[in-house]
Amino acid sequence: MDSLEVPAVSAAPPPAIPIRRPARIWKFWGTALWGLFVFAGMFVGQIAVVAWFVLQQDGPIDVAAAIHVVGGGLTISLSVIMGLPAVLAALWLAIRITRTPFADYLALRPTRWTNFLIGAVALLVLVMGWDLLSRAMGREVEPGFMGDVLKSARADGALWLLVIAFTVAAPISEELFARGFLYRGWSESFLGPSGAIVLSSMVWTALHLQYDWYFLGEVFSIGLLLGYLRYRTNSTWLTIFVHGLNNLAAVVQTILLTGQS
Repeated sequence: MDSLEVPAVSAAPPPAIPIRRPARIWKFWGTALWGLFVFAGMFVGQIAVVAWFVLQQDGPIDVAAAIHVVGGGLTISLSVIMGLPAVLAALWLAIRITRTPFADYLALRPTRWTNFLIGAVALLVLVMGWDLLSRAMGREVEPGFMGDVLKSARADGALWLLVIAFTVAAPISEELFARGFLYRGWSESFLGPSGAIVLSSMVWTALHLQYDWYFLGEVFSIGLLLGYLRYRTNSTWLTIFVHGLNNLAAVVQTILLTGQS
């Protein structure tokens, strides 16, 4: 009697596991090129506000009228504020391609409250040192640019808007750009953390060319402090806080010195 042959039952194939591309960080050139893209986004967001105000002017548009509008407190306030969503959108695109979470890439993580205190004290010591040197050299403690903008904003009834722009919108935009994006990529390149701190501080300083050489030196030194805090704590929220504190102190000091209380 022949034995019955049981047909072999083929095992079901295992479910296909999708292959995920690993997350990555932009290195030196990728960070530099995407950094230009983010800066362009910031510029477009700000210049759109300026263009709108210029076009609202009655009569022919000449250079003198355009300069007057550009230097207005209300124009500057709104342009700084509108630069924030433009920066966020550009950063989101640059980071999404890397498949790294947005908050992780930019080090948007909490830190100990003692670090906020240390950052505030370090900023106070640094700024006081520059102020004392400025007085010793017979210079103004505050740059004329700040005083002119505050006077214009007060005349337009937009002083509160200028305070928000300088102490909230500007610190978030600039820190996410410089200490968040630029530092992250450059610190993981051949530059290392030290080179990334210096180079990102130089780029950040270049965003403040409305000041003279002395205040540019102060801005650069503050950038080095912010970069060091970013390196030590791995928290961009801390640098945003310290940056905003510095801008708030500068605004209050200018108001007191110019008698615009």
